[in-house]
Amino acid sequence: MKQLATYFGLAYLISWIIWLPLYGHIFGLSDLPTLPFHHGLGGLGPLIASFLTTWIYNKQEGAKLLLKKCLQVRPIIYLTIALLSPFLLALIASIINHFIDKAPINLSGLLSYKEFPKFSFITFFIYNLIFFGFGEEVGWRGFALPRFQDKFNALTSSLILTVFWAIWHLPLFFYRPGYTSMEFAGIFGWLFSLLTGSVLLTWLFNSSKGSILICAVFHSTIDIAFTADLADKNIVNYMGFLITVWGILTIIIFKPKNLSTRERKKNIST
Repeated sequence: MKQLATYFGLAYLISWIIWLPLYGHIFGLSDLPTLPFHHGLGGLGPLIASFLTTWIYNKQEGAKLLLKKCLQVRPIIYLTIALLSPFLLALIASIINHFIDKAPINLSGLLSYKEFPKFSFITFFIYNLIFFGFGEEVGWRGFALPRFQDKFNALTSSLILTVFWAIWHLPLFFYRPGYTSMEFAGIFGWLFSLLTGSVLLTWLFNSSKGSILICAVFHSTIDIAFTADLADKNIVNYMGFLITVWGILTIIIFKPKNLSTRERKKNIST
């Protein structure tokens, strides 16, 4: 557990220091310099922490193996699921919205983004993949999850990891739109969405023999689907319902021990 303590300490420290100019006003620190894509840069904290911790405890060989998992494309079926499933959920949610609320099916918003209105879909995907896909998943799933799964079953590991993942987001509640206005019900829903995402990412990680790339792609496409400028917000609500059902079915079908038909992936160096 010493490795996990080192990793989480570094991940929080690196991200929170990078983000400090964005939330420093709550400590009376004003006019700190910011950089382009400053929020995204903070998303690299878990990635940096995972390689630093791996180098400290497992040296060059551990870092090489971690990098190898970042480039692992196979099994292609899970990469395909990671890439396309969030957009399929958006389509199904739009169809549900059409039949229940009589709204026209319109998914054009999937190609526009309020934060970066000039970004194309490919540009926004690359941005998310670098800063939050790899930025987070090299740490959460690539480093932390296998070590939790050394001690606990896959579902319990996902639950524990969700707590640490949620804590990492703490500074966002002081500056990030959508977080600053959250009330108790919103925070509860956000935590539940993290838990659902954690379960599905564990399923992908264990099913793909520990592919960090596949988890990074899924993290990116989920973020895109849920932050897209969809005209009808009911679609987002239905997407949330659908992904919750998906998460519950994953637990029922694949069982808590492994959340996969394969044995759960333990320490990345094994």
